[in-house]
Amino acid sequence: MHISQPTFTKGNLIPSHIYSLADYIEETFEKYAQRPCYNALGQTKTFAEMNDLSARFANYLQHHTDLKPGDRIAIQLPNLIQHPIAVYGALRAGLIVVNTNPLYTPTEMQHQFNDSGTTALVILTDLLPKYEAIAGAVNIDTVIVTSAAQLLDNKEISGLEYPCYAEIFAKVPTVLSIHRASASLEDPCILQYTGGTTGVSKGAELSHKNVLANSIQTLNRLGTRLIDGEEVVICPLPLYHIYAFTVCMMTFFAKGALNVLIPNPRDMDGFVETLKPHKFTAFAGINTLFMGLCHQPDFVKLDFSTLRLTMSGGTALTQSAAQLWEKTTGCSVTEGYGLSETAPVVAFNIPGKEVIGSVGLPLDQTDIQLLDTNDAPVVDGQEGQIAVKGPQVMRGYWQRDDETAKVMTANGYFKTGDVGVRLPDGCIKIVDRLKDLIIVSGFNVYPNEVEDVLSRHPNVLEAAVVGKPDEHSQERVCAYITVNAPVSDKELSQHCREFLTPYKVPKEFNVIDELPKSTVGKILRRALR
Repeated sequence: MHISQPTFTKGNLIPSHIYSLADYIEETFEKYAQRPCYNALGQTKTFAEMNDLSARFANYLQHHTDLKPGDRIAIQLPNLIQHPIAVYGALRAGLIVVNTNPLYTPTEMQHQFNDSGTTALVILTDLLPKYEAIAGAVNIDTVIVTSAAQLLDNKEISGLEYPCYAEIFAKVPTVLSIHRASASLEDPCILQYTGGTTGVSKGAELSHKNVLANSIQTLNRLGTRLIDGEEVVICPLPLYHIYAFTVCMMTFFAKGALNVLIPNPRDMDGFVETLKPHKFTAFAGINTLFMGLCHQPDFVKLDFSTLRLTMSGGTALTQSAAQLWEKTTGCSVTEGYGLSETAPVVAFNIPGKEVIGSVGLPLDQTDIQLLDTNDAPVVDGQEGQIAVKGPQVMRGYWQRDDETAKVMTANGYFKTGDVGVRLPDGCIKIVDRLKDLIIVSGFNVYPNEVEDVLSRHPNVLEAAVVGKPDEHSQERVCAYITVNAPVSDKELSQHCREFLTPYKVPKEFNVIDELPKSTVGKILRRALR
């Protein structure tokens, strides 16, 4: 079962001569050939160099393997220049990219590779032991490896049975013509696996149309804030995540931007050192990253005079983080909202005209409905589940008709599982995830609201709120916080009572060294439950 898409005239968003992501990528390479394209580990490659390397990678896939258009290739790399080379090369060769988290366990790798039908893998040498632990349980025939420094020294990796990047480029010293099978915008090009927080991880099947439309929708919303060929965007978010994949590797790329890749954003000292040489104009981040950087003494000393755009997504932006970032950098934070299933952007604030506390207005050709438990629209101003229809909405879950049916309404809207409200100006405010809702004596408590209040306390760095069973009230509100100075439970409770009705005030406060987070920095409430 694939989702029935709304009527969509290609010319409205996608130029008439573009029929695939490969067309979009190749046109961009030619347009900005002499401009810097990617930087990582101190090395910069131009658009012309990326064109050459990804074309040779595509040639290798087509002429030195048994892969055919439509086959799935998993890419399991951190933020290195090798990552976009593999993605662009695979798309140019007509393959479907399976974005894979480098931190996956062997069990998670096995599930994703088998579920997607992956037959090829691009992987970092450091991760090979995990792959080899499950190699006999998957159907992968082609494995390509690289090391972090391989593009710096161009040396082959000895002692391995798999070809590496240096060998590939040696076998394809010049670019041959790339055979392009007849492509349709409706064809799948990406399998983006969900986090699996509510069950087994599922692959959102994204088409060329989904990603292309979303890239152009996002460019339209950013408007004149972006200048062709002059942007330098900091990309600390992993490229395997749909946020960085579409916003950095497709959208900013299409404007001729230099993407500065951060391989390990958890190393804050190294992160700041990487930023120092660059007059960066844009920054793609999330709430926890903004907070962490602004508490780094060397970060606040950087030159932010060229920073014009800071984007936030992936998790709720707190007022304290937005205020601290603007105070530190002089740049406001422009928050958006999206999901893996929507390629990802659904709504985005207008840069410079942000409505703080909201994710802005729906993008072009995107309709957002707020639904009650019977999938009927609620009255404006009331809370409801966010449901989306637009050209960026996935084809469906890969080979999961039953799961696809669960998230679709009868009239073709994708139900996100998020609760939202439409503000009087039309902006959408995210209230919380349905599954994180806490029920206290029959009243709804949304963790985001309580976390935002807690994070306003001067001694609180980060906060996470979950519900725990309670024999008297069904559930009780429990808070986990990290602090920069001691603070008592009584003081925290008094602070919360200034902003929250009593049933929303946490009944217990737990100070811990670090909140559990996903690889992209989302706080994992489920780990605290």
